[in-house]
Amino acid sequence: MLYDLSLTIDYSYDAASDRTRNILRLLPSDMTGVQKVRQRLLTVSPLPDERRDGTDFFGNEVSMVAWHHPIDALSLQLTAQIERFEPAPLLDLSAPLKDLYREVIAQKSLAPAAPHHFLASSPRVPILPQITAYGRECLTPDMTALKAVEAMGQALHRDMRFDPEATDVDTSPEDAFENRHGVCQDFAHVMIAALRGVGIPAGYVSGFLRTFPPPGQPRLEGADAMHAWVRAWVGKEHGWIEFDPTNDQFAGTDYITIGYGRDYGDVAPVKGAVRSAGGHRTQQAVDVIPYDGPPS
Repeated sequence: MLYDLSLTIDYSYDAASDRTRNILRLLPSDMTGVQKVRQRLLTVSPLPDERRDGTDFFGNEVSMVAWHHPIDALSLQLTAQIERFEPAPLLDLSAPLKDLYREVIAQKSLAPAAPHHFLASSPRVPILPQITAYGRECLTPDMTALKAVEAMGQALHRDMRFDPEATDVDTSPEDAFENRHGVCQDFAHVMIAALRGVGIPAGYVSGFLRTFPPPGQPRLEGADAMHAWVRAWVGKEHGWIEFDPTNDQFAGTDYITIGYGRDYGDVAPVKGAVRSAGGHRTQQAVDVIPYDGPPS
């Protein structure tokens, strides 16, 4: 599936900010067997005094920007055309859950995709007894790792309520789980904590999800949003899989990936420092539209 993607994030400040510096993780990249980026452009306005593009430890595209003069507004605009490949049929070649730890420790690599980085607590996702206990309740003794991932994702979809007003970007997995509500970030963090608690390496995926209007209703421009879901390592034969607990499904052609990390902190779209006074406002608009132009 080929998509035209656009994202706009606008910030405005009550007082001009001084010495603004941000790290942006907004650019999609090629991922073998997953997606191919036909074109992409990230525009920053006003033009920063410094901009440096590179990659972080996990291979995510990073743009570092800074202004040496006061600014009272900031606009980030991403346009891209991305081909998302149809995933292979999901045959369960994963390890039996009881054997997974042996397969993890047998991995000798510490490359960015090695499961070792995703097994312990991370800054935003501690391993919590109550979430671990919940994860264990989803398991049966004969489960494979893949079935365990699916069972936990389905349970969270059933037991947690999506509520965009209930949490914010700083809400902890503990609070989201206790209240059983939140947004995609909360669903992902709780699931990651549950998977790690039972010994399944798990990480965070940041990206976009194509959405569909209700039957008979027109699609609203800018109504899509950035999204988050979970990746889990289920053994040496199968490797990594991706599951979306917010929507109770494995990630497929409706998903576009921006980055991988241990938790939201590793892939936050915009992170940095701003010195200002008073409040600020943020607006975001996303469009993920199937390409309908001539064949390329």
